[in-house]
Amino acid sequence: MASFRKMSGNRWRAEVARKGVRMSEVFAGKQAAKNWAVRQEYLILNAKPEGETAIFGDVLARYAREVSPKKRGARWEILRIERFRLDDIARALMADLTASDFSAWRDARLREVAPATVNREMVLLSAVLSVARKEWGLITVNPISDVRKPTKPPARDRLVTDLELERLAAMAGSDLTKQIGRAFHAFRFSIETAMRAGEVVGLEWSRVDLGKRVARLAMTKNGTARDVPLSSEAVRLLEALPRLDPVFGLTSANLDALWRRLTPWRSALLLPMFAHCVRVRKT
Repeated sequence: MASFRKMSGNRWRAEVARKGVRMSEVFAGKQAAKNWAVRQEYLILNAKPEGETAIFGDVLARYAREVSPKKRGARWEILRIERFRLDDIARALMADLTASDFSAWRDARLREVAPATVNREMVLLSAVLSVARKEWGLITVNPISDVRKPTKPPARDRLVTDLELERLAAMAGSDLTKQIGRAFHAFRFSIETAMRAGEVVGLEWSRVDLGKRVARLAMTKNGTARDVPLSSEAVRLLEALPRLDPVFGLTSANLDALWRRLTPWRSALLLPMFAHCVRVRKT
């Protein structure tokens, strides 16, 4: 309820406290203070819950601004969220979102991208909606939780062939002072160690012990550290490199661009082995 306090001269302070909302303002005259207090109490009592006015696209933007930067995959998340905000579903009110909306979105995306991509995007959307429900109080139910995810495709298990290695070697050349040569060298190293592409390009000499034949990964995709044993061939590959730090002198962006130059034939099976960080190992 409202309260009023006389101040110096003919000034009055009005204070309103309703439904956890507290407001205060000073006016020239008690009647002006009463009029303001009545208006504010009406607005507080009749205000719609934030979830009824919040737009999904704005909630996505808030998540990208407040939550995504705290994650290791922040760049991917933020780019993906920007893509979501272009969809028609982003214009819906949070209170109006239903499972059928996300079912329709899923089916439309499946006509554009692979099921595995849609699965990853649905996981991200579910995370956004969970935060909106649990922490921001914008919805009471996560509408995507009841939506069926696309069937996952069979896991890739093909290994690179000797012919493909020869072809890559011819494209890359043997000069390890050049980035394209080191990109193929990094691929050969990943075959020996089963390390992901991001782990390979992030490897630093301070974390390599050639004597003990081990590489220490301080942070992996799973969020934990691990030691990677180095085979004799992995050690030989490292010793052949010019002394750069990180070890291969490449970034993830470099590697992606160079790998596409090395595989101009666009093999549907070979390219994902490295460009998408699928681990492979010789048998």
